[in-house]
Amino acid sequence: MTTPLTEAADAPANAPQAEPATTEPAPAPTALTADPLWWRSAVIYQVYVRSFADSDGDGTGDLRGVLAHLDHLQELGVDALWFNPWYPSPLADGGYDVADYRDIHPAFGTLADAEELIGAALERGIRTIIDIVPNHVSHEHEWFRAALAAGPGSPERERFWFHPGKGPNGDEPPTDWVSNFQGGTWTRTTNPDGTPGEWYLHLFAPEQPDLNWNHPDVRAEHEDILRFWFDRGVAGVRIDSAGLLIKDPELPEVPEAPAPGGHPTEDRDEVHDVYRSWRRIADSYEGTRVLVGEVWVPDAARFAAYLRPDEMHTAFNFDFMARPWDAAELRASIDLMLDAHAPVGAPSTWVLSNHDVTRPVTRYGREDSGFAFARKRFGTPTDLALGTRRARAAALLTAALPGSLYLYQGDELGLPEVDLPREVLEDPMHFRSGGVDPGRDGCRVPLPWRGTASPFGFSPDGASAAPWLPQPAAWAALSVQAQEADAGSMLRLYRDALRIRRREAGFGDGPMAWLDLGPDVLAFTRGDDLASVTNLGRTPVELPDHERILLASAPLAGGLLAPDSTAWLRVRTGTESPRRAAERTHLRTTT
Repeated sequence: MTTPLTEAADAPANAPQAEPATTEPAPAPTALTADPLWWRSAVIYQVYVRSFADSDGDGTGDLRGVLAHLDHLQELGVDALWFNPWYPSPLADGGYDVADYRDIHPAFGTLADAEELIGAALERGIRTIIDIVPNHVSHEHEWFRAALAAGPGSPERERFWFHPGKGPNGDEPPTDWVSNFQGGTWTRTTNPDGTPGEWYLHLFAPEQPDLNWNHPDVRAEHEDILRFWFDRGVAGVRIDSAGLLIKDPELPEVPEAPAPGGHPTEDRDEVHDVYRSWRRIADSYEGTRVLVGEVWVPDAARFAAYLRPDEMHTAFNFDFMARPWDAAELRASIDLMLDAHAPVGAPSTWVLSNHDVTRPVTRYGREDSGFAFARKRFGTPTDLALGTRRARAAALLTAALPGSLYLYQGDELGLPEVDLPREVLEDPMHFRSGGVDPGRDGCRVPLPWRGTASPFGFSPDGASAAPWLPQPAAWAALSVQAQEADAGSMLRLYRDALRIRRREAGFGDGPMAWLDLGPDVLAFTRGDDLASVTNLGRTPVELPDHERILLASAPLAGGLLAPDSTAWLRVRTGTESPRRAAERTHLRTTT
């Protein structure tokens, strides 16, 4: 792997030198009441429990596996852990089909394990954020089972969207709405006498019936769920599919071009009443308990509405993650998101991937380096060496941007997307696409921790079961153990970057200013004396005047920043502004 060198590696003896690495003490245990603005700059690590670490050898990750690896997370330098749903579930959609919000899936452990993990992480200064899935429940949830048993017209069915079908015999679904997993959004029930019954709505899989948020029971239930977990020390909740809760009760078809707030199932104005209620609950607790929204809203003003002071604290920034490796595209996204957040004073979030998205090492090595669910196909070629260089550069770029940073487990190891055999796939997106889309399992393969053969320490030695998804043999070189011994590894780069980010007050939340180093370079200042420069072009570029290189994703080439690399700089102060220095450098390189 390429060592993250500094200018000193190939520059004259009098060239600016990099700051020496330091071993900083671990953060002291942090109470939930400390630092009420922690969320504005936090580094949040996403834990997909099923694939993180398996403590009991059954091939499935669990909470005690996470507990055993808190040292890794603390040394990495994260401020909080975000857990994908850990509740009892038939796992029809990776746990996003929740059967009981007040317990833990037996494969993951117990409620006592969760409470121990929350406390142990907090003792290390690491908070916990959990997933809440309010749009729908599992078809095995007690409410839905009761609704099926009670029959048409019953109070139990009013908590969901049961509706007669269209046509003479009710054989046609109530609407032609399209599922987020492709296909239809309605499934017909069967009456106790065996005759066809009503239809029920599911914006995702049929195993995920949508709740009716116009019903007071639904609202009261979720408010109680929030209190249940806040009482156990959870520092925040990530809200899945946050803009989909409210539906138009008239069930109209989707207009060709819906007006703002006019879509029958997305981003309806009434949804904000839900989150104002949730914010009041969060604010009633000591310390800052954050609400983080998964909000897919293309209109910037409507997106910002979710982040008003009495609603959510932050929302996921999907626009940046979906953009290709192109300077103009990424700069446009950065400007778009900063401008969208500015009117409500909320910090942006920055993320390169998650449990639904093709991993950066693979995505950035493709001809089409952007991301869209509709374009996912088997066998799409990628250049992993190119993708790795770009993923390293992107890691430093995103960590330097103002706001909070999300890191999906395994990205700190530079894991690629895995091209899995069709017979092991479980994701409903694959099956509902007619087998065209490989689905999301390729980014959910269990992590490699140590050793030279699967399960690479994911499961204990001599485990009785193989990991729930197969790990590639090549991952021996990408394990935590292997990368700890390699000064140029992706893991060491992330550790260095997060250490510097924590140490330097100019990073995290706060202003930034663009520098002009040419159309293929993203360069900006942070604070009084920091700058980040990313070269997305094909030729090396000169860095602006600086005192030191704090960190670089790749060695410099004759003192120049190589293509597909990023450098963090300590810029000179007391002479001329970084902006003026950049303008002078740009003038020198273009004349």
